[in-house]
Amino acid sequence: MNRLSTSWGAYDLTRFPEDPRDRLRAWSAADAYLLRHLAGDEDAAPDGFPATVDLSGTVAVLGDRWGALTTALTGHARVPVQITDSFLAQQATRANLARAGHAPDAARLLTTRDAPPARVDVLLVRVPKSLALLEDQLQRLAPALHAGTAVIGTGMVTEIHTSTLELFERIIGPTRTSLARQKARLVFSAPDPARAAGASPWPVRYVLPADSGAGAGLTVVNHAGIFCADRLDIGTRFFLKHLPRARGGAHVVDLGCGNGVLGTAASVADPDATVTFIDESFQAVASAEATFRANAAEGAKAHFVAGDALSAVPPETVDVVLNNPPFHSHQATTGATAHRMFTGARAALRPGGELWVIGNRHLGYHVKLRKVFGNADVVASDPKFVLLRAVKGGH
Repeated sequence: MNRLSTSWGAYDLTRFPEDPRDRLRAWSAADAYLLRHLAGDEDAAPDGFPATVDLSGTVAVLGDRWGALTTALTGHARVPVQITDSFLAQQATRANLARAGHAPDAARLLTTRDAPPARVDVLLVRVPKSLALLEDQLQRLAPALHAGTAVIGTGMVTEIHTSTLELFERIIGPTRTSLARQKARLVFSAPDPARAAGASPWPVRYVLPADSGAGAGLTVVNHAGIFCADRLDIGTRFFLKHLPRARGGAHVVDLGCGNGVLGTAASVADPDATVTFIDESFQAVASAEATFRANAAEGAKAHFVAGDALSAVPPETVDVVLNNPPFHSHQATTGATAHRMFTGARAALRPGGELWVIGNRHLGYHVKLRKVFGNADVVASDPKFVLLRAVKGGH
């Protein structure tokens, strides 16, 4: 837990799932900079933009990573609306709001798949890593903006690029940045009601080529923000060439499913299988469902879950887990997510069930798997990737 101090008060904030050993903060200098400006402690607005922000109207917070902005604004803005692509961020926000003494309905928590508010008077944007997600969400929110809407983005200097500013300029209106403070910067944009936001190019659809192993010929659907949105990433391509054989009616979990191509390929190979697609990204789960619907046989069984790894899956109900773990949490490199996926898989698998994991060779997943499962075999490898299999032992 770490404390964010503002002129509005001090907030003890945590990421989700909460881990006392986690040294990564639940807020950043970019969050603190924006909050100082909103509280009137720092006039960061460039010439031509208001120095103060009226928080009495509808305040929408886009991309709040762990709820720091929403938690600090609650009580100072009238029921702030958080819009996030992250299930984990949404859960962290709920916990941080409760810790700060706020009622569950003191803020409104929406996902990127929900309809945005019809009118937004203040739009605060924590600039995401994905430029595509930013584009998609700004276009979704643009119709709710008016000439008086205050639009302010925030991010670390390394996260705000010329392309970022060009997006704000094209979709919202005239855009300028603040001076940098503690390696963070604010983005100010003035909505131009005459500007047509245009249609979002997302989702993107493409067909996998013949060299894609078990995925050959599948139609992939990607919503904005999904890794390698316009093509199949090379790790997944390698995995598809060595996908485990169909088991006849098995329960397969595509864990960290992204666009769902692994689980969809498993379903196409075994139409009697039940496939559960799980990801912490709401955009990813929507992509996986669209990919599955575009390819699966009529009557094929699937479940789609936005959640925290395998926490929602009952123990010993799964035969095979397919996993391509992420090793970044926003800009930070961490192995915590992979470890949580591995331990969750062991609990969810039936005795004799298998976890198949693809990863870059340098990540050393075989060491982690042997600690969790007691075994890890190399199924296939190339100079960049290694595909591993760990088997859950009997009772």
